[in-house]
Amino acid sequence: MRAQDVADKRFMPTKFRNGYDQQEVDDLLARIQATLTVAEGSPVPTTGPLATAKPLRAADVKSARFRATKWREGYDQDQVDDFLDDVVNELRRLGRD
Repeated sequence: MRAQDVADKRFMPTKFRNGYDQQEVDDLLARIQATLTVAEGSPVPTTGPLATAKPLRAADVKSARFRATKWREGYDQDQVDDFLDDVVNELRRLGRD
């Protein structure tokens, strides 16, 4: 998994059923992208959302929790959970337990 894979990731939107708060998921994805950018040997951008993102460890991603949505649009919970499982495995592979 590369930082660009995280940047390109899209989740199915939900409405009128349980989902995850989109902004909270997007914020975590920005931190994951920044972490992988550094792991790839690239500098983190000095402007934009990646500039202030703190590097993550696998445990940080594993313990992430999001507000549930139902009456407003969210992200499909199963898709987000599956993707974050892949991120945890990648961070462990990189030695970021």
